[in-house]
Amino acid sequence: QVQLVESGGGLAQPGGSLRLSCAASGLIFDRYPMGWYRQAPGKQRELVASITPGGRTNYADSMKGRFTISRDSPKNTVYLQMNSLKFEDTAVYYCSSGWSWTYWGQGTQVTVSS
Repeated sequence: QVQLVESGGGLAQPGGSLRLSCAASGLIFDRYPMGWYRQAPGKQRELVASITPGGRTNYADSMKGRFTISRDSPKNTVYLQMNSLKFEDTAVYYCSSGWSWTYWGQGTQVTVSS
């Protein structure tokens, strides 16, 4: 039973920071890529960032330079460090895993507001 559990969401001010965590279980963590997606109300789900087992990262253009994805294999956890947050970053953020993005977490709400 594969399970992905996100945490760390909440309220942040514009220009502030949050760090999201995704704890994975039920799979061999370091054999699969991990990704973060987000979905805002009325919008399609979009890729935020991904990281391969070898540590290669990829970011959506709007997140480059502001967000950083990383993974901690001993803890079976992937992180998303979000800096310089904007109102437009408000969304539910989802953790995903698998070479075809087979597995998904339930999401964690991020709200950026003054």
